[in-house]
Amino acid sequence: MADASTPTHPDAAREAVVDAALAALGLDDKARLLAGQDMWSLPALPAIGLRSLVMSDGPIGVRGVAWSADDPSVALPSPTALAATWDPALARRAGRLLAQEAHRKGVHVLLAPTVNLHRSPLGGRHFETYSEDPYLTGEIGTGYVRGVQDGGVGTTVKHFVANDAETDRFTVDNIVAPRTLREIYLAPFERIVKNAHPWGIMAAYNRVNGSTMTEHRYLQNAVLRGEWGFDGYIVSDWLAARSTVAAADGGLDVAMPGPKTVYGKAL
Repeated sequence: MADASTPTHPDAAREAVVDAALAALGLDDKARLLAGQDMWSLPALPAIGLRSLVMSDGPIGVRGVAWSADDPSVALPSPTALAATWDPALARRAGRLLAQEAHRKGVHVLLAPTVNLHRSPLGGRHFETYSEDPYLTGEIGTGYVRGVQDGGVGTTVKHFVANDAETDRFTVDNIVAPRTLREIYLAPFERIVKNAHPWGIMAAYNRVNGSTMTEHRYLQNAVLRGEWGFDGYIVSDWLAARSTVAAADGGLDVAMPGPKTVYGKAL
């Protein structure tokens, strides 16, 4: 038994609470926690004191769950403009502001930052990504993640991985050579995971070298979790999860949105 002089890990008390809560849950409740209950949230489990977890888009602001002029959002300059400053400290300040906005709107997790790359001027999501440069993208993304999580709000780095073009973005199979995949497409994700420890990663719609990303055992389990030590959750892009068994075997944790997903009762 530890005596009073034994140092206590700062997460030990929280981990004990989580372990006790998990031990009190049956399989059905555990499966419920991995499936959206609606467009933006996971279900509450009052029996263990767990409230509903709310997610929101957030690259330039915290949209919240209501698309209404009655619920305005602070809008920051686009992530491309932020990256043009070459200033990770400024990105961290922006992240801290967005964490305050998230608290104001009752949001626990931001579905951001987007760290895909400017590979073509025709990319439809380029306004919310940082740069064509993997190093710059990783540095600015690291600042953003640190800032948001400084404020006690989670981040979800997206879209993992090679989801960098608009044509057939939901279904395309991107064939990428191993070195290119590592040095270009995976590089910003790796830098952010190792230097900022994001709470979440979002699995993209597309396939990479034959496997759809929500089912990609090699990239999600071997690389992201195994090589990089990622210990957070992997959530699907919205409606990207297509198979209960393949997604579970491939490393996907949360299937969004709900109430009808490949997880929950199906799992």
